[in-house]
Amino acid sequence: MAGKDYEVRQLLRAYRGGIISEQLLSQQIDELCGVGNGHAAATTSPERTARPRPVTGDAGLDTPGAMARLMANGKTYDRATEDLGNIVALEHVNVTVPDQVKATLFYVNGLGLTRDPYMMTGPANMWVNAGRQQFHLPTAKPQVLRGHVGVVVSDYEALPKRLTRVRDALRGTRFECHQRDGYVEAVCPWGNRIRCFAPNQRFGPMAVGIPYVEFDVPIGTAAPIARFYSEIMGAKAAPLEDANGRFACVAVGNGQNLFFRETDRPILPYDQHHIQIYINDFSGPHRRLASKGLIIQESDQHQYRFQDIVDPDSGRVLFTVEHEVRSLKHPLYLRPLVNRNPSQSIISYAPGEDAQNWAGSSN
Repeated sequence: MAGKDYEVRQLLRAYRGGIISEQLLSQQIDELCGVGNGHAAATTSPERTARPRPVTGDAGLDTPGAMARLMANGKTYDRATEDLGNIVALEHVNVTVPDQVKATLFYVNGLGLTRDPYMMTGPANMWVNAGRQQFHLPTAKPQVLRGHVGVVVSDYEALPKRLTRVRDALRGTRFECHQRDGYVEAVCPWGNRIRCFAPNQRFGPMAVGIPYVEFDVPIGTAAPIARFYSEIMGAKAAPLEDANGRFACVAVGNGQNLFFRETDRPILPYDQHHIQIYINDFSGPHRRLASKGLIIQESDQHQYRFQDIVDPDSGRVLFTVEHEVRSLKHPLYLRPLVNRNPSQSIISYAPGEDAQNWAGSSN
């Protein structure tokens, strides 16, 4: 008869292979440990005893007796590090562009990102996939985000050469690219700044994507901006300070943040660019925003918009950037996005390497 360790290993393999759910895995392990559906256990112990769950994906768990040792190791964890807050994902940054060809040269040919093959495929708009995030680029008068967007690029070493190849085609625009200490800064033809990074532990397992957006905000606004996101949006947010000064840090997903960096430089007028976020508690922030008159659009059942970030106490406008707020029931939530391998070419084509893993392991 197979031993308990063997049965646990089989369950773990089934879970890793996507054959059974996490809930079923937990239930089955409970039963193997005598906690589950035995009525005697239920009557003698009406409350289940808390114990560490198995850590899946660890090859060490496949060794004999590993599960028993894990349950008895007494290790403690900082559970707060797993909390996301109410904003669970930053999905896209929307800036309008006047020329789709030049936008393609910069975002697709230069940065190495991927035009979405299924949505907005006409000449008037383009959605560009970056891992699980996107840039939305409708055709109109150019918009410039007041700050910059961070992008993780999988083939970081090849990026400068790609950007150099589009330089001549973008001559006469605001396009620039420079290698800095730890990143490449690329400026789009209309002035949007993109800071490109190699995959790194700082960004979790993200191999390609948008880990953060940083906005330039007036001096003295970082702390109340953090309070706005915490009290109104239910997000994890705090005012912080580093070598470059004060800023508000807002968690907006796994390894994703909004930064609001204080600056004494003049801040350009707002031109209606926007970001899009998904939130878990959809009605609570809506109720609080509506009570302050901040909702600017009731888009549909799954979405609304606001743009003014205000002091929660005084109502003073601190900064303006439109937020497209979606519920987790929105039809586009967790929509799979196609990402190509930008290193593929007809000259050095590698069969089977067309697709890009957007969630590969980091350094």
